[in-house]
Amino acid sequence: MIAQAAQMAAAPGGFVPPEVAWFALTPLIIVISAGVLGVLVEAFVPANRRRVVQVIMAMAALAAAFAVIVWQGVSWFGEGGSGGVVVLGGVLQLDGVALLFQGLVVLMAFFALAVVIDRTSTKQDAFSPSAASIPGSEYEELARRLGLVQTEVYPLLMFAISGMMIFPAAGDLLTMFIALEVLSLPLYVLSGMARRRRLLSQEASFKYFVLGAFASAVFLFGAALLYGYSGSVKISEITTMASTVVGGGAPDHWELLWLVGILMVISGLLFKVGAVPFQAWTPDVYQGAPTPITGFMAACTKIAAFGALLRLIYAGGFSGTPDMLEAVRIALWVVAIATMIVGTVVGATQTDMKRMLGYSSIAHAGFVLVGILSFNGAGIKAVIFYLLAYGMATVGAFAVITLVRETGPGGEVLGEATHLGQWAGLGKRSPWLAGCFSVFLLSFAGIPLTAGFIAKFSAFSAAVEGTEVLGNATVLAVIGVLASAVAVFFYIRVIVIMFFMSPAETVVESVVETVDVAVLEPVVVGVGQGVANAAHTSVVVATGAPAVVVVRSEGPSAVTITVMAVGILVLGIFPAPVLDLIARMTGIG
Repeated sequence: MIAQAAQMAAAPGGFVPPEVAWFALTPLIIVISAGVLGVLVEAFVPANRRRVVQVIMAMAALAAAFAVIVWQGVSWFGEGGSGGVVVLGGVLQLDGVALLFQGLVVLMAFFALAVVIDRTSTKQDAFSPSAASIPGSEYEELARRLGLVQTEVYPLLMFAISGMMIFPAAGDLLTMFIALEVLSLPLYVLSGMARRRRLLSQEASFKYFVLGAFASAVFLFGAALLYGYSGSVKISEITTMASTVVGGGAPDHWELLWLVGILMVISGLLFKVGAVPFQAWTPDVYQGAPTPITGFMAACTKIAAFGALLRLIYAGGFSGTPDMLEAVRIALWVVAIATMIVGTVVGATQTDMKRMLGYSSIAHAGFVLVGILSFNGAGIKAVIFYLLAYGMATVGAFAVITLVRETGPGGEVLGEATHLGQWAGLGKRSPWLAGCFSVFLLSFAGIPLTAGFIAKFSAFSAAVEGTEVLGNATVLAVIGVLASAVAVFFYIRVIVIMFFMSPAETVVESVVETVDVAVLEPVVVGVGQGVANAAHTSVVVATGAPAVVVVRSEGPSAVTITVMAVGILVLGIFPAPVLDLIARMTGIG
């Protein structure tokens, strides 16, 4: 057999070795290599040096990957460029859309990683010293006293990022599924590694794993049905097969096989973006996961998953008779409307900051779906810009939450203060932090002069334009505008609490120590002892609630918050350069 293989390779017209576009794969290779090297660091580098090595290697890998992506963009989409590269026979489609999504993932991951590495003035990161131990056990307490550090976080993040980079560029359903698993499995582990509220964190991890496994099975079953329908897992060939239905090239009644398969694959992707009815995991995982991981997951996972959804719908797989397309469109309309309504209405009732942002994430998934369901080029541009604006606001908002902490009876700094009532008076004690958080909230709300306003305007405008074949989505745009107006309530409520309410207004008794310090210095915000009156029930603080302090950042979180806030304002005032870049990379005028 070996001799025959050698003869085939040597014979004219025999085996031809595949050509691999290594330059196209360079960003992905850099990130995966950082993850693999991170595993080796855990095995061979002394414990007291692991964190420094892991941090430097992870940050350098993301910076290098982003630099190469920019270089690729200039090379492929400048004058005389190739306009993209097909890798390994179509396994990866590195066109302008894929490159933009990869750049967004790496850029948001870089700043999210900066929040992960920040130990603040407490000299502790957000991760349990022994994530596998039973919460409250003697082993966990021993690990805490010994000062153990979970540096395995960094290779796990690198592997998750590599999956996110493959996801929007996948040219076939099998590669897309592998990317889905590669990005998901590390997140299941990372969600259960919180230093504080260990039971809540482990519960969140378990829920995420169980529901994620179910969603992956649905995706895989849908891919199997589409393979049975078309004889291929390549998205382009599925498109070709679906197109033959119009000319009568497919057997009768096979449209149902395509319809069920495409809906199941889309359902698996909608789970990752947190769309209704696949949103059940979102508020629990957002609340229970370590806050830096929540920010990373909320921004980067949503970007990657929407990139994969765009790849499936716009680059192939979504082609057939008008009845086939109309059935899928109606299903996605129902999902988009339900997502906007549930995220907005339920989010308005939340009193936990992280859960509120979780439901906000659900609502924003609905707004992005409005752009996708426009089925035109303007919708693609709107979705990419929206995900950039949303990612910046999300990473910045969760970075702020990591700095607002509770304190114990002895004054030791505990976990994040996530109850809305605990944020009362924050604007007076730390105006810079509260001001940046307000910018993020205003962007979420879509207030003019923020990137969020441009993003929503672009998405809703694209929906109104629509297409000649499928019509416009004006109804979706109207519902989106109404949902955005309702969502303004729970964003502005937080700003009112921070700037216009003092801790005394949310409690019966308030014994606080006022400390005048510079920005990001530890300051006492308030101590909850009960309910002042019925008018403030939305910000009630439980009796005996601990005091709240703003801890000092070591630097990375403060830089991230500042850059994200400035970026949102700049994109809100001068969005044209970014929109032009998106248009040039995607080939959309």
